[in-house]
Amino acid sequence: MSQSIRAILFDLDGVITDTAEFHYQAWQALADAEGIPFDRTANEKLRGVSRRESLRLLLNGRTISPEQEEAWLERKNRHYQQLLQQLTPNDLLPGVPALLEEIRSAGLKMAIVSASHNTPIVLDRLQIAERFDVVIAGPEADAAPGRNRPKPAPDLFLLAAERLGVPPWQCLVVEDAESGVEGARKAGMVTVGIGPRERVGAADLVFPSLEGVTLAQLLYAATWSVAEPGFDPAQQRRWESTLTIGNGRLGVRGSLEERFPGDQPSTLIHGLWDDAPIVYTELANAFDWTALDLWIDGEPFRMDRGMVQFYSRRLDLRSGELRRHLYWTTPAGATVQLSFRRVASVSEPNGAGLRLEVTPLNRPVTVRVRARIDGVVENDGLLHWRNLEQGERAGVAYLRGETRRTHKVLVEAMTVRQSGPAAPVRYLDAPYNPSFEMTQQLDIDQCWGIEKLVAIYTDRDTAEPLAAALTKALELGEAGYAGLYASARAALGEFWAESDVVIEGDDAAQRGVRHGLYQLRIAAAQDERVSIAAKSLSGFGYRGHVFWDTETFILPFFIYTQPQLARNLLMYRWHTIGGARKKARDNGYQGAQYPWESAETGEEVTPRWVPSPKGEELIRIWCGDIELHITADIAYAIHQYWRVTGDDAFMAGPGAQIILEGARFWESRVEPDRPRPGQYSISDVIGPDEYHEHVNNNAFTNAMVRWHLRTAVELLDWLHRHAPTRAAHLEKALELSQERLARWRHIADNLVLLRDPDTGLIEQFEGFFQLKEVDWPAFANRTKSMQALLGIEGANAHQVLKQPDVLLLFALLPESFGQKDLRVNWDYYCPRTDHTYGSSLGPAIHAWLAARLGMPEEAYTHFMRAALVDIEDVRGNTNEGIHAASAGGVWQALVFGFAGVHWTASGELVAAPQLPPHWKRLAFAVQAHGKRFTFDLRQGESVATAPP
Repeated sequence: MSQSIRAILFDLDGVITDTAEFHYQAWQALADAEGIPFDRTANEKLRGVSRRESLRLLLNGRTISPEQEEAWLERKNRHYQQLLQQLTPNDLLPGVPALLEEIRSAGLKMAIVSASHNTPIVLDRLQIAERFDVVIAGPEADAAPGRNRPKPAPDLFLLAAERLGVPPWQCLVVEDAESGVEGARKAGMVTVGIGPRERVGAADLVFPSLEGVTLAQLLYAATWSVAEPGFDPAQQRRWESTLTIGNGRLGVRGSLEERFPGDQPSTLIHGLWDDAPIVYTELANAFDWTALDLWIDGEPFRMDRGMVQFYSRRLDLRSGELRRHLYWTTPAGATVQLSFRRVASVSEPNGAGLRLEVTPLNRPVTVRVRARIDGVVENDGLLHWRNLEQGERAGVAYLRGETRRTHKVLVEAMTVRQSGPAAPVRYLDAPYNPSFEMTQQLDIDQCWGIEKLVAIYTDRDTAEPLAAALTKALELGEAGYAGLYASARAALGEFWAESDVVIEGDDAAQRGVRHGLYQLRIAAAQDERVSIAAKSLSGFGYRGHVFWDTETFILPFFIYTQPQLARNLLMYRWHTIGGARKKARDNGYQGAQYPWESAETGEEVTPRWVPSPKGEELIRIWCGDIELHITADIAYAIHQYWRVTGDDAFMAGPGAQIILEGARFWESRVEPDRPRPGQYSISDVIGPDEYHEHVNNNAFTNAMVRWHLRTAVELLDWLHRHAPTRAAHLEKALELSQERLARWRHIADNLVLLRDPDTGLIEQFEGFFQLKEVDWPAFANRTKSMQALLGIEGANAHQVLKQPDVLLLFALLPESFGQKDLRVNWDYYCPRTDHTYGSSLGPAIHAWLAARLGMPEEAYTHFMRAALVDIEDVRGNTNEGIHAASAGGVWQALVFGFAGVHWTASGELVAAPQLPPHWKRLAFAVQAHGKRFTFDLRQGESVATAPP
């Protein structure tokens, strides 16, 4: 796996042994002798810093001569070395010997990284020196620049990584000092803190001590972040998607601030639609607020110029912060340490920010920084902005524009802050690029920080977006980057407290799950007029359009963990029901027919023709015309939300009307007396398996229609009992006579479902069993989808599935089918499915059902295809955006599959676990009817109940 940790770097004092106590005693003796106030509280500030810096802190503003300073340092060190003679192997802290042995047995490299030059003495006294591959004993005078500064600089950690031959992103640091944690984070490494949270709380994981801590527990710290495994220009678009950050209103791809040839930067904002050829409408790429230009001694910084060392980029899932660290040497030989950080907070939907730190390492340099709002942006070559207006007011630069065809207004406004030496700020009125520019002379090791705080408003937010953006930019500037970061971490902390899923025994799976859930959360808006697109807000794939993916794959996660966000997503379908009614009318039907692809109005926006991959011909896309099941899928999602939340107000209001108008559509769409009198058919459709077009009586579609019609009848009966006025209104408005309801029941009872009554095998559609079989061994080493290899017509003529079709019914309607039926249909359809290069929606469903069949190992194979789809770019198309539906399906596979959570006939929520053999634990919480249910499942448990 690309995310694996290969080396563990330990601090010495307070981690391996308690020489920190000896340090304290030595400093206390010096302080007492010189009459300086000093106690254990003051000593906490000395943890992890160099001896000289410790003396500065001890003096607390008191001045002494350089000669006195050297003498005092020598006295302290002499006293400390005398104390060290008391050390024996028995002074290893509890848990350390066993942990070191376990790490060595696992084949991982180890290093000691200490600020103390006395480290070799300590290791010798403890008799453990030979256990470490590298020992860093404080700054080394002859080390190269950028490798010899004390903590909290990253130097000592980077020096250790260099000598170990391991890149920084594959290193994990164990530290007990705040300065050490800070230095390790600046090095781009995973961090484990030892001690109280108030001291080491910035670490990825915190333990009170190493007593009882195992290697697995240390490595678990890496499950809270995703690291880019080095910079590869050929892979940059893929990592731009994977490292997307956001706040529920906007998504920002992980492109580089200084840009790079072939990149695809984008900030996509919910509701910011503009017309586009072929695809009808798309989310317009907003102005690039991340743009930041940097010059060192006149040389422009770029990843393909000069020399890059110690590159690391990591997305922190606890805070949503994207961090990039590197050393860059200019073509002229100046070396600087660069640190880029960016964040958006779900508690601050109209703001985002970034911070750059520049530190010269080998000689003084002149640094010039230009912070821009770049209005020259595109969507794959299409320009969406016009009437651009820009300016500067009271230290805030802004850019205003409107979309070319829909005339939506966007305003971005920025302010800048500095830390360290402050440079004059000059406003530049470059066309479509309002900028602030600063120039600073920096000495060696002098750090200059530049913060860019950006407010982003559209006319969907307020009637005066410019005024709002100017005000918000000033507010963000007052709080600074630290304030925005703190709010982001706090808000995501609340999210994880409710929605995290814990997997013990499989860090790759754990990381993949958390990454997926993070991406879902930052795509979900506190806005009921938008939804979550197939690629969320992470890329141009599918142009921001909304599919059945949201209701069928994504929504259950929100229903069970964030019900208010789930309600918002369903309200989007209510606000766009006008488009569904129009589609039904245009097609000659009644009621509401929801579009296959939806955007702002709910009208159909599926492109009818698209260019082939090589652009040689046009391909007809039939989904918008004949993939009908989405109307039933939405009804199913509404019913599931109601069943779990008990939100009667929603059901009596928008929910019931959507379901009933959808039933009116189905009544008008079915074909009576086909194939025989008294039966009904639905012809010329596409089911979930999109390899097969223009089929008749697709099993999934027909079964969902039967469910939809029956549910509609039952729902109206419920309305009569609980909201009679509403029931009467709907009966009149929708002409729901008793005759019509009887017809719905008759259709549901007689709509064709091609199921063998003896075996339980369901034919996917009429004639499927007569199609050609695929010679699967002949395609064993393929790297493309079966449709790409067989051609559109060839796939249509074979028994090969893009994704589960019949099998999906067993996931959504388990009460309609028995376990024996599931086994029969699994054995038939699973081997005929294109698991590796078909739809990314499939593997999670197969994992869910395999677990239900008692096959956790087979389930795990499918599960990992889904869990790692973006981190490992399993399908080779992550460059287009993350796979949001796969992330939602992964959650369902965990909760409904491996955990086996289900409702009993008596209304209890219980689990029947089928955990993969190497998983030790699966834990999560769900909400139902306003109560929180916690499941904590261990390997070997058969049934678990979670009391509220």
